[in-house]
Amino acid sequence: MLLALIAYLGGVLTILSPCILPVLPFVFARADQPFLRSGLPMLMGMALTFAAVATLAAVGGGWAVHANEYGRIAAMLLLAVFGVTLLVPAVADRLMRPIVALGAVLALSADSEAGTGRKVLSSLILGIATGLLWAPCAGPILGLVLTGAALQGANAGTSLLLLAYAAGAATSLAGVLLIGGRVFAAMKSALGAGEWIRRGLGVAVLAGVAAIALGFDTGLLTRLSAAPTNALEQALIDGAQTQKPTASVVMNDGAGAMMMVAHHPPAAASALPVEGELPSLAGATQWLNSPPLTAAGLRGKVVLVDFWTYSCINCLRTLPYVRAWAEKYKDKGLVVIGVHAPEFAFEKNIDNVRHAVNELNVTYPVAIDNDYAIWQGFNNEFWPAHYFIDAEGRIRHHHFGEGDYAGSEHVIQQLLAEAGRTGVAGGIVNVSAKGAEAAADMADVQSPETYIGYDRAANFASTDDAVHDTPHVYALTPKLALNQWGLTGDWTIAGERAGLDAAEGSITYRFHARDLHLVLGPGAGGKPVHFRILVDGRAPGVDHGADVDAAGNGIVTEQRLYQLVRQNGQIADRTFEIQFLEPGVQAFSFTFG
Repeated sequence: MLLALIAYLGGVLTILSPCILPVLPFVFARADQPFLRSGLPMLMGMALTFAAVATLAAVGGGWAVHANEYGRIAAMLLLAVFGVTLLVPAVADRLMRPIVALGAVLALSADSEAGTGRKVLSSLILGIATGLLWAPCAGPILGLVLTGAALQGANAGTSLLLLAYAAGAATSLAGVLLIGGRVFAAMKSALGAGEWIRRGLGVAVLAGVAAIALGFDTGLLTRLSAAPTNALEQALIDGAQTQKPTASVVMNDGAGAMMMVAHHPPAAASALPVEGELPSLAGATQWLNSPPLTAAGLRGKVVLVDFWTYSCINCLRTLPYVRAWAEKYKDKGLVVIGVHAPEFAFEKNIDNVRHAVNELNVTYPVAIDNDYAIWQGFNNEFWPAHYFIDAEGRIRHHHFGEGDYAGSEHVIQQLLAEAGRTGVAGGIVNVSAKGAEAAADMADVQSPETYIGYDRAANFASTDDAVHDTPHVYALTPKLALNQWGLTGDWTIAGERAGLDAAEGSITYRFHARDLHLVLGPGAGGKPVHFRILVDGRAPGVDHGADVDAAGNGIVTEQRLYQLVRQNGQIADRTFEIQFLEPGVQAFSFTFG
């Protein structure tokens, strides 16, 4: 119930967002009609359609997105005809063909002497068309709702949250509609300007259709999304998550969140509460390094469950400790299970995961959780996440994100002691991590994880807006602000990545951190792609990362995270550029440390 209320309030706040502007003309076009027979059915149609389309897009994959695109095209045609008939009513009398007639019905039925049923139906159809076109700016609350829909699938709970969000937006629009109706009525009465108002609404409807057709609703207006609205939404979420740890840097993701450093209250040696039972592990689609394990079969063992994914920089930085614990306590009754829950589609490829497990020297059992069944069993929300289970199969402690490794190891020691294990070595493991696994310099990280695919991209600063799923030649904005980035060359931007269609393309990012990483993949068929990097226009020299040389040269050979910059001197705002010498490279996300 609380989540539904938060979703509803998030919808109400959309009235303050620029992304609502293109659909306002469709709403105001009914402002001079009775609200119950015209405005209310239109808003109901809009809310129900948005909730249905959003649910399908979240759980149905690419086919649902493509189907919605066809629906948007039909809706734009319908509303364009609606706008024309408002602007030039005579058009409706001369063009009574099927689709035009429907547009004319929408425009004229409210003015006619037709029955209430016809008025309601025409308004409902207009609302359905508006719902197909509405693309709200994705603030924190809508992002949380869509995350739940993607993870939990099509069910009553996720559909209710999306409907609550849409209902909130409809409520705020209803207020605007009621106020606008009174204003229009007063103008008609005082000025006798009813026909001119009607024509003005027709122009506004056509302008709204044009704005949506040109992508302003998902491009320019999304960039202008009001920061105060996002702050209000985040405050609502934070207020509902009083039980969750606070994080120095939390990186939001479509399936969960990357967490760098989480702060938990220290667990006293004698005060590890029971947080629940070890859920079933049967949802794993495959196991590496072990036959399938079961919750029942693990009774009598102390278990550490580590949720990770191999391109996650935060997960990579915890791996040295997890490996060390697995080795130190394996003969004393500790079983470490790495639950690999993918972030990107390529991480669902079992061959990629198997290769990463070997490269990262992960020798303990790994459960492949491609369907997020184990993730959902734990109600997990973060990468990395560690759950500590005692010998009786009870969850006794958890830790989200990096850090507090000594505290986690003390929990392992305590649970082994409770299980009656003797001869358990004390002290804390001494880890010396290198490359991407080395701990971050948190004092100087001022750049967030940044996704390149349009689903979660932010701060994109090429001269043109991102063109979805279509090749386009981009140029870079002359001067980037901190944490802005852009493309140069011929790229196709997809939902979770951008692919280079011709040689000599580049990505530029203005960042502030010691380390810069980029998740990359090679061209079709695994064809390697050579690249070179520049930092402030020069070769990196001693500031090169583990995957490039001092001259900045490197090669993309597999789908993984590449460490490109590791600064040794003073940390300041820097401009990073990576130039690809051949086409085909796939770029997914930047991370920093």
